[in-house]
Amino acid sequence: MEQRHLGRTGLRVSRIGLGTLTWGRDTDEHDAADMLKAFWEAGGSLVDTADVYGDGEAEYLLGQLIDGLVPRRDLVISTKAGSVPDPDRRFDGSRGHLLAALDASLARLGTDYVDIWHVHAFDPDTPLEETLQALDLAVSSGRARYAGVSNFCGWQLAKAATWQLAAPGTRTRLASTQLEYSLLQRGVEREVLPAALDLGVGLLPSSPLGRGVLTAKYRHTTPADSRGASEHLAPFVAPYLDDTATRIVDAVQTAADGLAVTPLQVALAWVRDRPGVAAPIVGARNAQQLTAALSVEALNLPDEICRALDDVSAPVHRYPDHDWSTL
Repeated sequence: MEQRHLGRTGLRVSRIGLGTLTWGRDTDEHDAADMLKAFWEAGGSLVDTADVYGDGEAEYLLGQLIDGLVPRRDLVISTKAGSVPDPDRRFDGSRGHLLAALDASLARLGTDYVDIWHVHAFDPDTPLEETLQALDLAVSSGRARYAGVSNFCGWQLAKAATWQLAAPGTRTRLASTQLEYSLLQRGVEREVLPAALDLGVGLLPSSPLGRGVLTAKYRHTTPADSRGASEHLAPFVAPYLDDTATRIVDAVQTAADGLAVTPLQVALAWVRDRPGVAAPIVGARNAQQLTAALSVEALNLPDEICRALDDVSAPVHRYPDHDWSTL
């Protein structure tokens, strides 16, 4: 698998990442082991998790598989901290919480360090410089090799990245930002992606298949074994089952038919090769699904297909995002 630099850093990651959102909950240890081995054998290196996935079980399960199945040195492990199960405060970006969460993650993972540590979301109740200092301390102490943020909007990312760049050698530059990005969700193109490109921050798209909808599995019905039929994940899929999504999925299916490939491959290749993207994070339930996603490595979409997909999925971005003189 092709390797790419993560943002403006020396770290290289596989251009498809393996997500673990369902590990320890919907994905058991056997399926997780099969997926990790298949991913590694295909040349994959970037494995993404978080301290809240499966209430910590995803990290624990990954930790059980490291070394015994796949050498630790061959993986680029990314985890996140900051989300908390508190209805009154969904995110805690305080230095104390973040560093304690990192130590707990390392214990579950059974490793001395993570390759990339992300703040899971922006915390409006904590000064940003305090949150970012936790990243500096994590890197300077060796507990994390690189740092990033997740789910930051454009101004939040720009402020954080600029703050870190203001004191080179003292603060850790942001290597990456992780947000949802797909043909069904192109909101990052409004402000986040321009900021990331300008500031040298690599984009790690989550849900690159539109929460599974871009595989075209929901075109005519909801499969019984799909996330859309799952009690706890159905609300996650539902927003992408509207008329707009149907039109985009139909276009993806048409492109797939013309190229003799699958809708999954078309949708994943599109987001993988967008400007600023380092590696889409693919979450699969089993090795069969993952292998289908990894087969995209050999596919490069023709320019005319990309333009057609761009047009059918184009978000409405007007003033002030476009040059005012063209409005």
